[in-house]
Amino acid sequence: MSQSSNTDSRIQPPPRTAGRRLSSFFGSHQRLSLTVLLAAPLAWLILIYIIALLLLLVTAFWSTDSFTGQVVQNWTLSNFQAVFTEALYRAVTVRTLLIAVSVTVIDVLIALPVGYFMSKVAGPRLRGALVVAFLMPLWAAYLVKAYAWRTIVSPHGLLDSIGASPGLGIAATIITMSYIWLPYVVMPVYSGFERIPNSLIEAAGDLGAKGWKTFTAVIIPLVWPSVIAGSIFSFSLTLGDYIAVQIVGGSQQLLGTLIYSNVGTGGNMPLAAATAFIPIAVILIYLTAVRRTGALKNL
Repeated sequence: MSQSSNTDSRIQPPPRTAGRRLSSFFGSHQRLSLTVLLAAPLAWLILIYIIALLLLLVTAFWSTDSFTGQVVQNWTLSNFQAVFTEALYRAVTVRTLLIAVSVTVIDVLIALPVGYFMSKVAGPRLRGALVVAFLMPLWAAYLVKAYAWRTIVSPHGLLDSIGASPGLGIAATIITMSYIWLPYVVMPVYSGFERIPNSLIEAAGDLGAKGWKTFTAVIIPLVWPSVIAGSIFSFSLTLGDYIAVQIVGGSQQLLGTLIYSNVGTGGNMPLAAATAFIPIAVILIYLTAVRRTGALKNL
């Protein structure tokens, strides 16, 4: 009997503590567990980002006292009237969109062959070296990269010494931003190529497709969502940039510089908030247009 009682005492499970009961409860309610896990970051996103952004945009419907410069909470549409009717804002909006599209197209044209080479041609060591090479510029400060390109493209700079300087202006802005945002396009495109099985490319060749036909008819449709995902980064970051254009853009203005000047120099927060509606609306339209491509799943 004593041996049996000793055996029973050894096989008894340990007492269920509060921590064990709580762990078992969340283990059996996975959706509730996920909700609790995401509650803190979602609260931070909603309170600090979304609500703060909405409060900022609300000021677009207010005005500024012409004597004191203080924001007056009188509801008006005069700021939007100025943004949508004045020639300056229309010209700057068109210029910003053209530069954003140009930067995106340049980065995509570079990212496609580079991403394909990194994923399908380069060996493991070369692939790792190229990944590091494209990620290294992200470790450098933004201002350092912008001023470095100023010394390259400006008169009496490196390109001017060989007679190829674009000078300070739109061309210099496009070149600088294309360089700064290139890693944000290359890495999603490279990841998209990595997900394409090599057997699929070999099958296309076995069926008689040549290299260019395989690339355009098989590879590009599969990697296109990753291309769109990368373009979202370059396009949106260019729309909101206001530093690089001040360093290499000469006298050119973009929407970001108008917003900055209205806040920092003019002290007109309501007009700056109304101007900010333009890039926000453009990005929302772009995201809506590319949603069906599956690009948002690659972000």
